[in-house]
Amino acid sequence: MLMLSGHHIQGDSHETLTDECSERLSALFGGRHERISAGPPFSCFAKTPGLRWVARALVFVAILMSWDDAATISARFGNARQAVTAMFPSRRTVGRTYQGFIKRLLANSARLLDIVLPHLRGVLRRMAGAFWTREGMVAFAVDGSRIECPRTKANEAAFGHAGKKGCGPQMWVTALWHMGTGLPWAWKQGRSDECERHHLLEMLHLLPEGALIVGDAGFVGYELLRDILSGGMNFLVRIGGNVRLLRELGWVKMYGEDTVFLWPQNRRREEPLVLRLIELERRGKKIYLLTNLPADSLTHRQAAVLYAMRWGVEVFYRSLKQTLEHRVMRSDSPRQARAELAWSLVGLQLMGLMTARELIARGIDPLQWSPAQTRDLIRQTMQCRSRRTLGAAGWKNKLAACLKDDYVRTGSKKSRDWPDRKRERPPGPPKIRIASEKEILQAQRLHDKLRAA
Repeated sequence: MLMLSGHHIQGDSHETLTDECSERLSALFGGRHERISAGPPFSCFAKTPGLRWVARALVFVAILMSWDDAATISARFGNARQAVTAMFPSRRTVGRTYQGFIKRLLANSARLLDIVLPHLRGVLRRMAGAFWTREGMVAFAVDGSRIECPRTKANEAAFGHAGKKGCGPQMWVTALWHMGTGLPWAWKQGRSDECERHHLLEMLHLLPEGALIVGDAGFVGYELLRDILSGGMNFLVRIGGNVRLLRELGWVKMYGEDTVFLWPQNRRREEPLVLRLIELERRGKKIYLLTNLPADSLTHRQAAVLYAMRWGVEVFYRSLKQTLEHRVMRSDSPRQARAELAWSLVGLQLMGLMTARELIARGIDPLQWSPAQTRDLIRQTMQCRSRRTLGAAGWKNKLAACLKDDYVRTGSKKSRDWPDRKRERPPGPPKIRIASEKEILQAQRLHDKLRAA
């Protein structure tokens, strides 16, 4: 069992996981590198004499496995173990078997994640600089997606089926994606039939105060929006025909033409939400957005830009599933599948942090990052495909060159024939009507009652 101690180990310097992983990977090219200490976030784990799988080795192997392109779990472990041994040649040799590694990882994965994830969020916040905001807002896109798992009885019982007919067991993951840097901020895993709105509520405490949550039509509902506002956050969400809004309720003395009230029948004993309706037009189609922010805090143009940027969270899932090839987990048991997904997400986050840091240092927008380019660079490094000696400086320059293509496409990337493509109808307009006299009177009585209390 890993032993917890104080927050620091005497005599060790304090280097981030991002620094250590980036510089150790660069050392695999053959360049010399100074000693790396057990700095944050690993300094809170005590050294245990004779233990093969120390905390840092577990984390590095788990992350390197998520980057490897071998077809099987055991092959990925072998490659990751070989890389970690090369990264830390002066350290005690790590365990040789995947069974020993996964046993130790499962016993400590939750505690390791509780240490590593807040640390990486702190790294992102400190390095973001001017890119911490977009359009003057600390904005986070939110969305969910399903990840397939092997069709074993244990996985079917643990995760269930909620996708297309005949699909295998799946996990559901809901992610918060920082729109300033284009990197994941936090995520929540669960069964395939879990609600992404509940996942969002469980992650609200991880967001900075005053953050703007940008979501699609799945993130609506009185309870969700009320709790977001109660938590000191703001929102910009798309709505459709399943949302009913009122105008001219009289709850506030002054309101504009775009003021609407969300006050469902089953919540008439609670305050109506005073919101603002924004209408956009894209490719000849109307898009309806709902926000709590007034026009002087979030203009029509800013709302249009930020909602368009929400697509980045969809690209994040594509990077996880296609670029890193984690569309399907390879673990047969639920506990291992959960850990595999969690550390795959950490791996993608760390890839982005290493690259975005170098881009920001050179004044390049981190949204220009190409996950595929970083993936190729890391895999080339792990598999020793290059004989060049780069060292830390050369590695950083390589990361800074991991950029998207800058050419203008002349044709569509959409597949000509994609039989499994989703063909969901876009959300229609919300149902809006003028409040009745009875509703106006009911709202006034509730207002007077709450004011008197």
